[in-house]
Amino acid sequence: MRPSGRQLDEMRPVSIETEFTKHAEGSCLIKVGETHVLCTASIEDRVPPFIKGSGLGWVTAEYGMLPRATNTRMRREATAGKQGGRTVEIQRLIGRSLRAGVDRVALGERQITVDCDVLQADGGTRCAAITGGWVALRLAVNKLMKAGDVLSDPLVDPVAAISCGIYAGQPVLDLDYPEDSEAGVDGNFIMTGSRQLIEVQMSAEGATYSRDQMNRLLDLAEQGVAQLVEAQKAAAA
Repeated sequence: MRPSGRQLDEMRPVSIETEFTKHAEGSCLIKVGETHVLCTASIEDRVPPFIKGSGLGWVTAEYGMLPRATNTRMRREATAGKQGGRTVEIQRLIGRSLRAGVDRVALGERQITVDCDVLQADGGTRCAAITGGWVALRLAVNKLMKAGDVLSDPLVDPVAAISCGIYAGQPVLDLDYPEDSEAGVDGNFIMTGSRQLIEVQMSAEGATYSRDQMNRLLDLAEQGVAQLVEAQKAAAA
C-alpha cells in the first residue's frame, strides 16, 4: 500500500493554470499533488555568444526553490553567493529537455528563458518544472506566431517528465516525497509527446533492480507522460 493510498500506476492530481503572471510572455502554475511550481517564459531578441550569427535560437532554463518550499527553511542561494550543485544540475536538465522539442532554426535567432520556481515541494519538482516549463514555452511561442515573428511553429513535440521508482518492492508511478525518500530505486523519465526518450535518470537507493523492473518502470513512465501531455495540450489550447 502506498502512503497516499494511490494505486501503483496512479498519478497524483495534476492541474495547470496558465497566464499566472502578468508580465512574462508565457506563464503557468503547475500543481502535481502537493508539489507546486511557477513556470515563466521570457523572450529576448538575442542569443548566447557561442551561437550568435548562426541563425539558431536558444532555449535555456533557471530553477530555484523558495526558502520555505520544504518542511524546514532553506537558506537562499543568493545569500551564499552561488548556486548549489543540485540547482545547477536541475536547471541544465530542464534546459536541454525543453530544447529537445524545439526546432531552433524555426525559432530564429532569439532566446527564450524558462524560469521554474518551486513554491512548494513534495517530490518530483524537476519533473513538474519540465512539464510546466513546456506549457510556459508553448504560450510564449504562440505569441511569437501570432505576431508573425516566426514563420512556422518551432515547437515540434511536447516535452514532459515523470518520476517512477520501486517502493516497498513494487514499481510505482509518480513518487511523492514519502515514497521518494524511502524508494529502493528512483528514476526520472523525460520524454516527448511521441514517446521518444530525452533522458532517463535512474539509480538504486539501497537496492539493485533487474532489467524486467526497469522495463516496467519505463512502461509506467510512458503511461504517465501520456497523461501529462494531454494536460499540457488542454492547458495551452
